[in-house]
Amino acid sequence: MGVANIGIPGLILILIIALIIFGPKKLPEIGKAFGQTLSEFKQSASSLISDEEAAAPKETKDDPEHVKK
Repeated sequence: MGVANIGIPGLILILIIALIIFGPKKLPEIGKAFGQTLSEFKQSASSLISDEEAAAPKETKDDPEHVKK
């Protein structure tokens, strides 16, 4: 059972607990900060993936170093 199986009732419970802990004034600020952090993480992850693909050597069938014995 993972995070993907939380469901609607679980999300509502989390929201209610967050509202009680942080209050209605602080909750939008926290949501905005979380959204920005998630966006930066996605950009960094996609940048790392594209850098790895660019740095990976292109394998060809004619290249003898890439032929497995």
